[in-house]
Amino acid sequence: MEEKDIKRAGLKITQPRLKILELLSTAPDRHMSAEEIYRRLLSNDEDIGLATVYRVLTQFEAAGLITRHHFEGTQAVFEISSEDHHDHMVCSKTGRVVEFFDEVIEQRQQAIAAAHGFKISGHSLILYGEFTQKADES
Repeated sequence: MEEKDIKRAGLKITQPRLKILELLSTAPDRHMSAEEIYRRLLSNDEDIGLATVYRVLTQFEAAGLITRHHFEGTQAVFEISSEDHHDHMVCSKTGRVVEFFDEVIEQRQQAIAAAHGFKISGHSLILYGEFTQKADES
């Protein structure tokens, strides 16, 4: 995401918007709460208040630049909107969110829907549990 995306969304280019968009676009953990965004901005010596972070996130969400998720047992988290579909695993112990895509699961959902005469217009699959090992150990 870039400055032009903010303009295309009909929003004025401001320093807080640019900084928050940059942070969301480059953060290794793609799902961040408003408080996490605020803490990272503070650690980067950015003078952006928490209320401004919330306001910008709300504007970005309304403009379709980001997506808000309310995962069970966690506070709302935000990620850059994407055309690519993905599902989520959420650790109930740490709140860690991992994205995944599995073609077999997607095909199975389509088959189940078709068997019931149902046309899917969208869906969300969220798996809750605990990570028992690091991803690089599996």
